[in-house]
Amino acid sequence: MFLYSTLLLSRGTHVHSKPIFTLIAFRRRVSYPFSIHATPPPPPPMDAAVPESSLRSILTEKQASVDGQADVVRKLKAEAAPQSDIDAAVESLKALKIELSDASKRLQAVASNHGGGASAREAFRQSVVNTLERRLFYIPSFKIYRGVAGLYDYGPPGCAVKSNVLAFWRQHFVLEENMLEVDCPCVTPEVVLKASGHVDKFTDLMVKDEKTGTCYRADHLLKDFCKEKLEKDPTLPAEKVAELKHVLAVLDDLSADELGAKLKEYAIAAPDTKNALSDPYPFNLMFQTSIGPSGLIPGYMRPETAQGIFVNFKDLYYYNGNRLPFAAAQIGQAFRNEISPRQGLLRVREFTLAEIEHFVDPDDKSHAKFGNVADLEFLMFPRELQLSGESAKPMVLGEAVRKGTVNNETLGYFIGRVYLFLSHLGIDKERLRFRQHLPNEMAHYAADCWDAEIECSYGWIECVGIADRSAYDLRAHTDKSGVPLVAHEKYPEPREVEKLVITPSKKDLGLAFKGNQKMVVEALEAMSSAEGLEMKAALESNGEAEFKVCTLGKSVVIKKNMVTINMEKKKEHQRVFTPSVIEPSFGIGRIIYCLFEHSFYTRPSKSEDEQLNVFSFPPLVAPVKCTVFPLIKSQQFDEVAKVIATSLRSNGISHIIDITGTSIGKRYARTDEIGVPFAVTVDSTSTVTIRERDSKEQIRVSIDEVASVVKEVMDGQSTWADIMWRFPTHSVTHADE
Repeated sequence: MFLYSTLLLSRGTHVHSKPIFTLIAFRRRVSYPFSIHATPPPPPPMDAAVPESSLRSILTEKQASVDGQADVVRKLKAEAAPQSDIDAAVESLKALKIELSDASKRLQAVASNHGGGASAREAFRQSVVNTLERRLFYIPSFKIYRGVAGLYDYGPPGCAVKSNVLAFWRQHFVLEENMLEVDCPCVTPEVVLKASGHVDKFTDLMVKDEKTGTCYRADHLLKDFCKEKLEKDPTLPAEKVAELKHVLAVLDDLSADELGAKLKEYAIAAPDTKNALSDPYPFNLMFQTSIGPSGLIPGYMRPETAQGIFVNFKDLYYYNGNRLPFAAAQIGQAFRNEISPRQGLLRVREFTLAEIEHFVDPDDKSHAKFGNVADLEFLMFPRELQLSGESAKPMVLGEAVRKGTVNNETLGYFIGRVYLFLSHLGIDKERLRFRQHLPNEMAHYAADCWDAEIECSYGWIECVGIADRSAYDLRAHTDKSGVPLVAHEKYPEPREVEKLVITPSKKDLGLAFKGNQKMVVEALEAMSSAEGLEMKAALESNGEAEFKVCTLGKSVVIKKNMVTINMEKKKEHQRVFTPSVIEPSFGIGRIIYCLFEHSFYTRPSKSEDEQLNVFSFPPLVAPVKCTVFPLIKSQQFDEVAKVIATSLRSNGISHIIDITGTSIGKRYARTDEIGVPFAVTVDSTSTVTIRERDSKEQIRVSIDEVASVVKEVMDGQSTWADIMWRFPTHSVTHADE
């Protein structure tokens, strides 16, 4: 199934070689983002090239002309001017109002995504979602009890798509990169998430309807207000437009007080009741639980899978032969108690994450295989383009790393691998970009962060985060646990170095701290050189120093007799350091939803009185690879269909056999709607036809060849175009759509 991935990646730097692109050349997807018709869309209006600011200036001028002419009409009437003069002035006013209306519509079209319009996007999205739910790709959980927001069930085709996406993720990353895969519990002790910062900082700002108590995310309310004003109010002056756009740009960086002030300034009320809202306050997004029947061990449902990898670093490092670099990977469920879930699969309370933690020497972030992806060119959106108000631009990855736009080769390598992964899945390359985090988005410890964003009807959606998190996570767990999560580099020859030596006096510490002695000793021994020198200075000047012991969760007073701190010359046989980590984190549900939209289109039926829905999934992720249809209800044809089904099954090809008497055209339409790429029609006892979903082209093959032909395309050994050259084309004589 995944042979083509191995073939492509083994070609080294030849990432633009023909097979990569011919692999999916037969797929005929509609590239127009929000059209639900298979016919090409009309050309964009001329205003698409006119800046929004210019259109707003034109609108302001037209409004001033209308107001001025209205004053003229009122003055003529007040002065009892001749009726002919009044009529002429009124006609001029009407003409100006028509011009004002036209200018308003032009501006609204541009503000609503250059002519796509919110209504067009909503109509397209509704067509997709209706099809997905009707064909049981996914449905709201607990539907018979009216469901719970943010929880969804995957049905049979949805499960198959998800399983195929995850299988390819394992092939593309875990197997190709020799990663160490782990599977850790969802229930996580509080101490782990305290060390990682989630207990204190994993929050969103929430507001409540002061009368009903209904909760909303404060930033969502402000974001929706600004976007609606920009899209639907063409009369906004230029300075107000600039203000609202600035609010959207800095939204993630607003404090609770600043966010509350904006909500009050714009008089934003509860969406459903229009009641007043409370001031914003932090709400921790983790589901809290307790471990054990006593309830004395607090815990949480994990909000991400990464911490399970970090706390196992020491054992994984040993398993890998104490060698760097290496990567660990995990696929699993994560949980976030979203305040106001919305946008279907894009923001949910339980979801699947696939995360990679690639551990690397902080002094050497080169990557041996970077040359394999250096020539890739795709849309990148570095921070300087964002801050200057420009759009994403195609960039060559190698150039971006060489110029320092991307911080290092290892980070760049994973950006390239993520691009290949998403494009092979079927994500439209023209609607995929890599956006660099702005300074106000990045954690203080991060060296660089990029998001793979996919455009869908909801806008640009973050689906993969690729971050250089430096050594923050391992250091945090080292400090909290007292277990050094470090790596070693052996020197060819011993080196003499001056080193800070910290020697705790266990006797004096035992008298002072009794049962807590061990934790204090471990914390002292784990001090960095800078911390040790600071304590040494404090002890020499004051005779005591305050020292925070993370495992105790408090600070203690260390006296001069409790610890000896000296600089000594020592011979070292190895370097001990905390590795940096490059973390690609994949939101599988978000990727799948964007794939659904990118693959969906409609085409007219044979009678042209209705539109037929099609999901143009590549064979790689299609929920079912092949269907088998006897042309007519016949025992002979049914037996042939069963023989073919057995052959497909033995070759590991998922399939559907349909021996109902429904017309062949309707059966084609049913399976096109769940994205089945190939349909086998049994119309004789010796040969059959194979139909390709998007082109509807058919070839004729013998019964014995069906499974091998389908598998050849499934595995990427050949394209449909290759197959068409080798087998006779079948002229359709039986009823199609």
